[in-house]
Amino acid sequence: MRALLIEAAREERALSYSEILARLGFRFTRPKMRALCRTLDTIDGETRTKGEPELAVLVVRESDGLPGQGWWTGRRDYKGEWTGKQAKQFVRQLQREAFSFWA
Repeated sequence: MRALLIEAAREERALSYSEILARLGFRFTRPKMRALCRTLDTIDGETRTKGEPELAVLVVRESDGLPGQGWWTGRRDYKGEWTGKQAKQFVRQLQREAFSFWA
């Protein structure tokens, strides 16, 4: 999964939850979604220890292009709403960091 996220960063694009599950050979189900989110958390934990930018921010909902609620919970670097213009600006900034790092 990390390789898929790095590939997306190099292509400067986000992946939807259903798209990344499909690329991994799964259809979208709630249990698969929960497992995906746990794996994304693990990947981001590893990126932090390596001094790399987040990769989970590249996985977003198709409906609004933002990460799901689980990505937002517990964040210490963001205090706003999880939807809307401010959230999109925050996510886009983190995505640009990943794009730049992996370019």
